[in-house]
Formats: sequence, C-alpha cells, structure tokens
Amino acid sequence: MNARIQTALWVAQRASAGVLALCVAVHLATVIYAVRAGLSADEILTRTHGNVGWAAFYGLFVLAVAVHAPIGLRAIALEWLRWRGASRDVVLVVFSLTLLTMGLRAVAAVFA
Repeated sequence: MNARIQTALWVAQRASAGVLALCVAVHLATVIYAVRAGLSADEILTRTHGNVGWAAFYGLFVLAVAVHAPIGLRAIALEWLRWRGASRDVVLVVFSLTLLTMGLRAVAAVFA
C-alpha cells in the first residue's frame, strides 16, 4: 500500500478518535443526567423521538465508529496475524459497512 493511502488512513484514524472522544463524553454526560433525573427508558425515548439534533449526533457517532474501528483492526490484523493484502482490506470494508448499516438502523429506529 502506498504512502498516500497510509497517510489518509492515519489521518482518518486520528480524526475519528477525536470525534469519538467528544461523542463518548456527551453520551456519558447525557446518561448520567438521565439516571440522576430518574428518567425511565420510555421517557428517554419520548424525548429523543423525532429530535433531529440527537439523530444527527448519534449518526455522527456511528459514522466515527465505522471509520475508526476497522482501521484499528487493520493494524491489529497486520501485527498479530500477519494478515496482509486485499483480502484483509475487503473484510474490513465489509465490517465497516456492517457497522455503519446496523448503527444507522438503530439511530433510525430510536429517532424516527
């Protein structure tokens, strides 16, 4: 793989890590608020249903995971399994698309 692609993957990994850090912090703060306020699951779903802002936030969260996790697994596959080549990358693209599809379906189910 050429240096340009390696650099793009490195940048994508670091950028998605930054987005994930922010998303995890907001998500945890929201969970803590909901628990302390004594909100039930039904109350939380009522508040989030149809809220475009929360849907966009969790959509971004899903997108960051779908970018970040496969790139990290790519490095692990190389270092631990010595798995190189196109087959590794195809499997990880499929994994990324699976994460993206499942995550966006979950977001749509909660917010639509």
